[in-house]
Amino acid sequence: MFEDIKPDELYKRKVQQSHTIVDVRSPKEFQESTIPGSINIPVFTDEERSEVGTIYKQVGPEAAKQRGLAIFSKKLPDFIARFQQIDTPVTVFCWRGGMRSKTAATVVDLMGVRNVTRLNGGIRAYRKWAVSLLDEMDFAPELIVLNGGTGNGKTIILERLQEEGYPVINLEQMAGHRGSIFGHIGMEPNNQRAFDFLLLEKMLEYQDEPFVFAEGESKRIGKITIPDKFYQKKERSRQLFIDLPLEKRVAHILEVYQPAKHPERFMEAFSRIKRRIHTPIAREIKQCLESGEYAVAAELLLVHYYDPQYNHSASCPEDQQTHIRAVSVEDAIEKIKLDIQQTKAQG
Repeated sequence: MFEDIKPDELYKRKVQQSHTIVDVRSPKEFQESTIPGSINIPVFTDEERSEVGTIYKQVGPEAAKQRGLAIFSKKLPDFIARFQQIDTPVTVFCWRGGMRSKTAATVVDLMGVRNVTRLNGGIRAYRKWAVSLLDEMDFAPELIVLNGGTGNGKTIILERLQEEGYPVINLEQMAGHRGSIFGHIGMEPNNQRAFDFLLLEKMLEYQDEPFVFAEGESKRIGKITIPDKFYQKKERSRQLFIDLPLEKRVAHILEVYQPAKHPERFMEAFSRIKRRIHTPIAREIKQCLESGEYAVAAELLLVHYYDPQYNHSASCPEDQQTHIRAVSVEDAIEKIKLDIQQTKAQG
């Protein structure tokens, strides 16, 4: 008989040994958010789940169970075959730890396929555990926050530092949003549940590190809200203000946002902020976007919108500030690493 385990035990198994977590919810539920690292072997397709749910509401739970059993029995051989391809212990879960995960765990266990457990309470319980830890956890490492106006390469710097083995919490990557009015373009936004899972796992992973790099963000990134405790720690932490030449910033914006691939979405996003820009400048930006002069449009947006907005909002005590003036991203990275070494030497 399979064993039920709690969210904290699932996390321990996940990081301490080879373990496969299987989300048996429908593909749409899986895509919306899942426990990081999970694979999807659904009991029902999206359409089948909708059908069973309708029967549950209109007829009753017993009729829904009977229909669900009829649907699942036809796909049982393929369902078992997919589990047979897994060569580690398995934990299955669904939304609330109900019939789908119980059915999956029972069938797999009876077939002797693999050492199987079930997440008690499903992803709903895992979410409750994650939110509770985010509310209560004292994140021990020092946060080193990369700040600076749009286009200064903060995200690129974080990615390069991570490639070199430095601990990094990339909030924009977790949110699936770059934080600006154009930040959703070309990205797949996460919902709050997925963001919280990803943030918590990074915090647990880095809890014993002396420091962790993060990027300066407002409380909200697109539709995501950074949990209060982490946000307050970030605001109290040392801020490295990156300052690159304007032409480098324009080049970074074109490289990262790639407006030529999404012209209509850029125009739509610009329409939401043009009222905040002096009318002749807004008209010029619009003309540049329409004619494909994206470098000129980017420079105008930086000078007349983003930088004034940033200068208004980026105020923190002087003793938290370190200014990194550099000629390129590579130069900024070297200066950041030198700053870390000097800070460590000073003790």
